[in-house]
Amino acid sequence: MASPSSPPSLPATLLRNLTVLRPLPPRRLGFALRAGICMGLPIFVGWLATDVAAGMVAAIGGFTSLYGSGRPYASRAVHLAVVALGFALAVGIGIAVAAVPWAIVPTVAAIAMVATWLCTALRVSPPGAYLFLLACAAGSAMPPLFGPLQAGALVLAAGSFAWLVHMAGALWAPRGPETAAVTAAGRAVLGYIQAQDSGIEAKARQQAAMALHDAWQALVRFQPTALRPDSRLARLRGLNRELHLLFAEAMELRGRGQTIPDDLRDRAHALTVQAANPPPARPHDATPLGHPGVREALAEAMRPRSTTRLVVARVGVAALVAGGIGAWLELERAYWAIAAAVLMLYQGLDWTNMLQRSFERLLGTWFGLLLAAAVLASGPNGWQLALVVMALQFCVEMLVVRNYAIAVLFITAAALTLASGGHPPADLGSYVLARGVDTVVGCAVALVVYQLMAPRAAAALIPGQLQRLFAAVAAVLPHLAAGTPASSAARQARRDLMHRSFALSKAYDAAMVAGRVPRQAAERQWPAIAAAQRLAYRVLSLAWALERIEGEAAVEAARSMFGSDGVARLHGALDSATRALRDGYPPVPGGQLPAALSGEMQDLLQCLRRDST
Repeated sequence: MASPSSPPSLPATLLRNLTVLRPLPPRRLGFALRAGICMGLPIFVGWLATDVAAGMVAAIGGFTSLYGSGRPYASRAVHLAVVALGFALAVGIGIAVAAVPWAIVPTVAAIAMVATWLCTALRVSPPGAYLFLLACAAGSAMPPLFGPLQAGALVLAAGSFAWLVHMAGALWAPRGPETAAVTAAGRAVLGYIQAQDSGIEAKARQQAAMALHDAWQALVRFQPTALRPDSRLARLRGLNRELHLLFAEAMELRGRGQTIPDDLRDRAHALTVQAANPPPARPHDATPLGHPGVREALAEAMRPRSTTRLVVARVGVAALVAGGIGAWLELERAYWAIAAAVLMLYQGLDWTNMLQRSFERLLGTWFGLLLAAAVLASGPNGWQLALVVMALQFCVEMLVVRNYAIAVLFITAAALTLASGGHPPADLGSYVLARGVDTVVGCAVALVVYQLMAPRAAAALIPGQLQRLFAAVAAVLPHLAAGTPASSAARQARRDLMHRSFALSKAYDAAMVAGRVPRQAAERQWPAIAAAQRLAYRVLSLAWALERIEGEAAVEAARSMFGSDGVARLHGALDSATRALRDGYPPVPGGQLPAALSGEMQDLLQCLRRDST
């Protein structure tokens, strides 16, 4: 497996990405319409009630519509309820601290850090933590028309409406999200098979593994424990299990250097098509791998030297610095500088993407100020204001996944329109100019904080992730040797191994884009990373193969593969690999290894032996 090539020059990347129009994801039109309606309708209701200001406050709750897409409806209901409550709480906190000016910036920074931690650890998709920060900051800058409880109730009411709109799909396609997840997994497996012997084979394999993992989340993690064996969910689980087995078979063939035959490709295509009408499930099909729980995910995110912990720290420092600069410059709405800084940092982007996002944000904002000035100068009010907000939000959601710079034009106009509270500012020029200055300050602060807060430590995370992957492999081996890969403990060990494989890939990707020095360090470690990934996938594919055999036949197959002391010898080799990473000693394998894993294990030890000499 060859190391990915180095990225192209930075100026070329920035300019090329600025002009790229990416394809729309499926069902984006419905998503954008829902977002526009949920943002504009509270303003319309406020106009009908002769209180447009209340409608503008409530519109913050409409941001709930941007979360939870792709989740099964039962899980989505809880997720969206928590999001709506989070927005209400954030606005209430912002209003509560508005009377204490010195407390505003620390409070907003704290909200940004907590939201970044929770959303990153629990894999909440964009806009993630950013809008909770924005809600709190907006609350701190609102005129004193509403108290914290009243404003929170308004936001919660709009969030409840967004909840209803978001959940409407359950009426005609109650298993639509699960079907879409299995279909995506099938396409990813088919893509891996088609990518064999190409330069993207390793990437396609990782994408297939992640898509299968995401499908299990939709089919298991976000589902109740009780399940009827004849239900559509059980049938989708069975279909996803078949995709796992096919993926394992394909990986095993590639691990032996063989070509994946056309019949496997045809089976992958057939299974993908069957997601629309899955066949009956077998009894064991409904018992898949699990997923780390909420507490485990939150603890993992804050592990010392973890990427999430670094991102949370950056977000907090940038929010404090940007807010402090805004106060020092006496900017009218200093929270815009905080928001711009946090927006650059909360997703944990690499340096290249940070520069790209900052460039697009600045360019889009300054051109967007012209659009915002035109909108505000026209003085929309009442139902007209509601329509304007709807149209702007619709454009944002249709464009943000295609070209961020163009989307920012509409983001800027929508933000300034909402911030005006339905009343055109007395000095329109100063009002829009302040937004441009705040954006410059926020982006500059974010870039400086990113560079100062250990971006070059990314490559140092790789040895730790390798050691954790070795430990996860060691935990799975006894279950394989016993021929019991489907036990509860074995499934948990396999789940952890898959998670460690993903974490290692993320650590490598972060190092490759963190700068010249960490990229060079990561490239030196790439052979060991690739060998470790092959070992992990080989262990996982053996587990799926034994699970397919089942019963006494699986026990006999495992005994023939591992013998009486095969696990002990493999554990010795893994211990030697761990010492090589930790202490720098050349690894020494513990005698002859089981043939089923000998090739992958020897390749790993050979790579580590070269690194330690």
